[in-house]
Amino acid sequence: MALAFIFGAINISELSWGIGRELMKFDIAALAFAVALASTTSANALDRRVRINNYTSYDIIEFYASNKDATTWQEDILGRNILPSGNSVVINIDDGTGYCMYDFRAVFEDGDDLVKYGNNVCEMSEFNYRD
Repeated sequence: MALAFIFGAINISELSWGIGRELMKFDIAALAFAVALASTTSANALDRRVRINNYTSYDIIEFYASNKDATTWQEDILGRNILPSGNSVVINIDDGTGYCMYDFRAVFEDGDDLVKYGNNVCEMSEFNYRD
């Protein structure tokens, strides 16, 4: 009954009373299409939260994530914060473009800079930095 309300074109009463096989086939096909359409997940609706784990001996003092087509690094996601050695943080890596592929850049307290290209944030839930 809820589907009839959401997808107004489907008449459940006609399905239950069976006013003709052809109409019933059409209503069932429309119902199947509506359910398939409702269950389709677009890239824009995907979860882009990633836990960044710092398993190194150094604090991460800056962290950047830019979509694969960006020509510059975006802002430092950590801002005034740091990601201490042995800790983690969950970051929503979504710049509003609908991209899933991002490049990561971490800057460590000793000055080292590590870049990892091509991270699919729509499919990963964790990313690890290790010594």
